[in-house]
Amino acid sequence: MTAHSSVRHRAKVALRDDFLRGAVHFTTDRLRNRKQAVTEDFGHWETWRDRGEAIRRHTIENLDHYLAQFADNLERLGAHVHFCADAREALDAVAQIVRAKAARRVVKSKSMVTEEVHLNHHLEQLGVEVIETDLGEYIVQLARETPSHIIIPAIHKTREQIKALFEADGGENLTTETRDLVAFARRRLREMYLTADIGITGCNFGIAETGSIALFTNEGNADLVANLPKTHIVFMGMERILPTLDDLEVFAHLLPKSATGQNTITYLSLITGPRRAGDGDGPEEMHVVILDNGRSRQLGDPDFQAVLHCIRCGACLNVCPVYRQIGGHAYGSVYPGPIGAVLSPLLEGGEAYQDLPYASSLCGACYEACPVKIPLHDMLVKERQRFVAKTGGKTGEKAAFAAYRVTFADHRRYLGAIRLARRLQGGFAKGGVIRAKIGPLAGWTDRRDFPALGSQTFREWWMARKRGTRRG
Repeated sequence: MTAHSSVRHRAKVALRDDFLRGAVHFTTDRLRNRKQAVTEDFGHWETWRDRGEAIRRHTIENLDHYLAQFADNLERLGAHVHFCADAREALDAVAQIVRAKAARRVVKSKSMVTEEVHLNHHLEQLGVEVIETDLGEYIVQLARETPSHIIIPAIHKTREQIKALFEADGGENLTTETRDLVAFARRRLREMYLTADIGITGCNFGIAETGSIALFTNEGNADLVANLPKTHIVFMGMERILPTLDDLEVFAHLLPKSATGQNTITYLSLITGPRRAGDGDGPEEMHVVILDNGRSRQLGDPDFQAVLHCIRCGACLNVCPVYRQIGGHAYGSVYPGPIGAVLSPLLEGGEAYQDLPYASSLCGACYEACPVKIPLHDMLVKERQRFVAKTGGKTGEKAAFAAYRVTFADHRRYLGAIRLARRLQGGFAKGGVIRAKIGPLAGWTDRRDFPALGSQTFREWWMARKRGTRRG
């Protein structure tokens, strides 16, 4: 499945994959239930959401100030800062570092931004071996696939598939037991850390007041990636800034609880510049690549600026009825789920992801789950409006809504249409429902029953009741 096919086509493919749907249901149910339990126990969750939203709103409204402060502090610490307008500039910046270091092997920890710019493919074209060290990312890399969930990249893989991938990579005979698969990955990756020329990490948050990089992980791999190679490269979206360390304390609660239902993250690492004299470990050289790639277009836009508040927790995916049915790859984007349906068209532009805003029921569950209260359901509607304003909409939809407007503008036309529809449904309605696949209704009746019109509308029932009352 590619981004160039339609989301409708990709969704149909996903719906035929029973294992995928079962795995997505199982995992998202578990994450959602764990989040509910831990936030109820924590208490005052809505107050924490309000604090998180206020911090993110203030930061994005003053992003230029905090980015400048962050960059100044990084450079004072001895790090090199690369502001990159787009993916090409970011890839060129990394290529220059790779060439300067004559690097042949790179280890990476989880980073959605590097997925966004297709960094692995670019490095491989330069002859560099790239190894993902997050277990889920390692699995999908071996499968030559992209992550299907922001937090759990290999949610769609069976144990048997993982076993086959590991055996092909390492030439060992393995079982499907979790401890054996994890032990293999640990053995395989340990040698990579020790022999890598460059380590590349993402960045959960950059702290403006200190120039620190905050990394949230559960496996500890990011610490090894950042500290063992001589050169450390950090990739971060320009919006991933917090003003102070006090603000980080808020997100040290919001992020793990929303993402995985953990009370606290296993590893919260703060990296403040490269190795200094007297330090026992750390890279000799540190580079921070700060990527725009369409983000700045949302600044000042009252409809979409709040999308930059996102902290990439994935909570919106776990409650989305569409994602839970079709998984992440059906979105055809690095960013799946409701956040991807909003973000991908904004960052990408053009026609590639213009149908993603329609992959939503607009139920609003994503807003209720979001720890920083991003109104994704409202944004999806606005993206649909912009798409229709730009393209004029589909001919069939325009005709249908024109007929709807004419019919519902006059109660007599409405009642006439109801009587006509009631007669026409006679050959299709059985037991109060329509199961036949009829024209544009086929997309509904293919998966569920369509309620048949009743013998009376409420208006007809009410008028009959009034007449009966008068006679009485």
